[in-house]
Amino acid sequence: MANEHTAKAFDDDLQELTRLVTEMGGLAERQIVDSVDSLIRRDVELSKRVVAADIELDRLQHLIEERGVLTIARRQPMAIDLREIVGALRVATDLERIGDLSKNIAKRVAALDSDFHPLQLIRGLEHMTDLVQSQVKSVLDAYAAHDLPAAMAVWKGDEEVDAICTSLFRELLTYMMEDPRNIGFCIHLMFCAKNIERIGDHATNIAETVFYMIEGQPIGDPRPKGDTIAAFANAPTAG
Repeated sequence: MANEHTAKAFDDDLQELTRLVTEMGGLAERQIVDSVDSLIRRDVELSKRVVAADIELDRLQHLIEERGVLTIARRQPMAIDLREIVGALRVATDLERIGDLSKNIAKRVAALDSDFHPLQLIRGLEHMTDLVQSQVKSVLDAYAAHDLPAAMAVWKGDEEVDAICTSLFRELLTYMMEDPRNIGFCIHLMFCAKNIERIGDHATNIAETVFYMIEGQPIGDPRPKGDTIAAFANAPTAG
């Protein structure tokens, strides 16, 4: 009976961790969408709400860390059980970073005071965001369902995001060369695009965590990466 009680208590701990990660994931997805919406519509009030909401993501990450460490100390899990907890901690870290990157995008909204607002660039940014947001949702579903093929599909899809980002950078550079008055706006948009691309990288991180949880080892193959423009490959993302 004692062993049954211990196993039930551990299952309860794992379910609570998974519930918290799911809650955090939903918030992170909302942050991605709202940050880019606020940028496209130049909605300063929405951008402020995105910045303010980041506090809740931070709170959830700290709570997941506390619960995870406490569960390890109390239950002393082994093998796959331990990987479940480590996986939750890793995913929470990536989701917290996704929140930071979304916040960085939202912080730039107030700085976009230019009338320059080319539809082609905005549509490119929207397309990139839709793809990344879909990857985040898919990989979180894969995490919850322990669906390795779905996680690997996200992992392999990172190259497409890189390609869109590179194409967008080239368009932005063209606009800057055509008219120096566009430079300020285009630089802001470049940093936003880079933030979105890095959100995609965190979706890929989560896919690698799912692989680790199920297989018990890291992915052996190198991560697929598209060609990026060297000048911006390591661009800072701070707002």
